[in-house]
Amino acid sequence: MSARASTRRRQLGATMRKLRARAGMTLEEAGGLVGVSKATVSRYETQEGPVKWPIVDALCREYRTSPAERRAVVELAKGLKRQGWWNSITDSIPEGMNLLLTLEDDAVTEDHFNCLYVPGLLQTRRYTEAVQHASERRLPPEEIEQLIDIRMKRQEILDRPQPLHLRVVIDESVIRRVVGSRDVMKGQLERLIEANESEHITVQVLPFSKGAHSAAMGSFVIIGGAEPTLDVVYLDTHVGSLFMEQDEELARYRLAFGYLRAQALDLAASSALIERVHEEL
Repeated sequence: MSARASTRRRQLGATMRKLRARAGMTLEEAGGLVGVSKATVSRYETQEGPVKWPIVDALCREYRTSPAERRAVVELAKGLKRQGWWNSITDSIPEGMNLLLTLEDDAVTEDHFNCLYVPGLLQTRRYTEAVQHASERRLPPEEIEQLIDIRMKRQEILDRPQPLHLRVVIDESVIRRVVGSRDVMKGQLERLIEANESEHITVQVLPFSKGAHSAAMGSFVIIGGAEPTLDVVYLDTHVGSLFMEQDEELARYRLAFGYLRAQALDLAASSALIERVHEEL
């Protein structure tokens, strides 16, 4: 099984497990309702063995999912063998990045809070180069170039026929930190101003004047699937990527993001502040 398939399989298993728990059924009860064994239901909730989408569909119906939720999960099951665009760039990719790219490829929305750098989906190439070269990990030049290419390619989800809806809240320090050079930073700030004019992208700045806030612990991303059941929180750490999908975890981060948006400047004021910082460079 390819890395792409195993990543999607992991997401499907976690989703099926969550839906059964929500319905309050045991493995045996669920299997009995759709004519399969307890072991088969268990296997569908793990990364083991093939999956038949009609059984996924039948289980979703017994779990009393909404029609939209059921369609989203069935489409996930049907797409297990679909290859990702990044396979044409590199064969060796960390599992955490593979999972992020897979989730993002299927995402409908993304909510970002960033307190250090501009979100990757809005970075210019020169800004990305500066960030990669500033890393404490000393990678070969060709590997760095590969990571930059992947980040630039990721941004195409903002230009597809049904683009990703991106909501961003950035700490004021992000627009004031000179990454690379003043020239690089000016180009990056221009990109943020341009993004804020898009119908499917919003960029808000959380000003220093707001003091303490609800995400003082760090940056995070809420990756939104076709239905809330498929949502995942993503954290990027020094030792790897962390993905959270439990309902309680999602609720906490959704609440935090809502508070951050409420505390941040509105779109017009955010763009005005970014323009002012741009002029100061």
